[in-house]
Amino acid sequence: MSETKPTVLVLGGLGFIGRNFVTYLIENDLASEIRVVDKVLLITTPLNARQKAAFSKVDVKQKDLADPASISAVHETKDGGSYDYVFNLAAETKYSQIEKVYEERIFGLSVRNAKEAAKRKVKVFVEVSTAEIYQNDKNPSKEDEKIKPWNVPAKYKYKAEESLKNIENLNLVILRPAIVYGLGATSGLTPRLVCGRIYKFIKAEMKFLWTKDLKINTVHVTDVCRALWHIAKWYESNDKAGKGPVIYNLADKGNTDQERINKRIGSVFDIPTGFFGTITSNFAQLNLDNAVEDINEKHMRPWTVLLRKNRIKNTPLSPYLDKELLYNNALCVDGSKIEETGFEYEVPQVTDEKLKEMVDDFIALGLWPVKD
Repeated sequence: MSETKPTVLVLGGLGFIGRNFVTYLIENDLASEIRVVDKVLLITTPLNARQKAAFSKVDVKQKDLADPASISAVHETKDGGSYDYVFNLAAETKYSQIEKVYEERIFGLSVRNAKEAAKRKVKVFVEVSTAEIYQNDKNPSKEDEKIKPWNVPAKYKYKAEESLKNIENLNLVILRPAIVYGLGATSGLTPRLVCGRIYKFIKAEMKFLWTKDLKINTVHVTDVCRALWHIAKWYESNDKAGKGPVIYNLADKGNTDQERINKRIGSVFDIPTGFFGTITSNFAQLNLDNAVEDINEKHMRPWTVLLRKNRIKNTPLSPYLDKELLYNNALCVDGSKIEETGFEYEVPQVTDEKLKEMVDDFIALGLWPVKD
């Protein structure tokens, strides 16, 4: 007798990870019913051909998951039941918002939806948090390392984690990914890719603050998608329900630092790359607001020219860097614990090929300038 496929609810399913995850579920025929809920409209979401094919086969609802009035209805299946697996990928990811936004759109959203899942006794609730909650350290952080969030979204991600752990009857898995990159990413490594395109255009060396050995550990989105499904199935099949939350980091084997990223971007665009070093970077840190303004002005002008030359009127891609991204914070993560459950990383490190895939996908969507 064939195994009954679970029903799946993906919260925030039109975001970067969500689009890839839903495509993974459909292409591998893993679920009997999939509902995607997001505050944005499907028609305004830049989907590639594979993603469009996948989303034509799922139930998509446009709802504000931070609104308590929306929650009960979206957690109910078409036949009036409850979903087997709930994956929470919904959260405010933009930097430089007021704290109230993160309180509501990260903490409040997660807690309300988790309580609904607990009330409905879902088999697994997977909360996607972030590895940015760990203390800035050059040594790889394991799941039990010291917590010291180094930006405001991470602060509220951890606050949500702590509250979810105390919800009765919640079958909770928490995943803490490093910087996630891959098809459709607009943050993370993507602003650096955009800068690479700009420096190719202006024929100059691309240099970043701090030093080559600053850790910015990574994990490819395909491995994140595989891990989401793997851990839900593992949790259910190993009878973990009612035995407390489990927590896993996600980070590839590359121990990525700025030198690796710069070399890869330099190779993709055939440009020289370098670093300003500690002394210059510390000086910039003393007046970071002005430094950020100068950097962004330097990048935005040629980017605007490139977009105009290529007749691109709207693109989510930008070289704009929030000041949170310019701090001397090491993101160094040990992602090996999840391998004890039988999970294997398929993308062990950042490569030219994976970065070119991202650029080619943006080109196909008409979001990336090709002509100089």
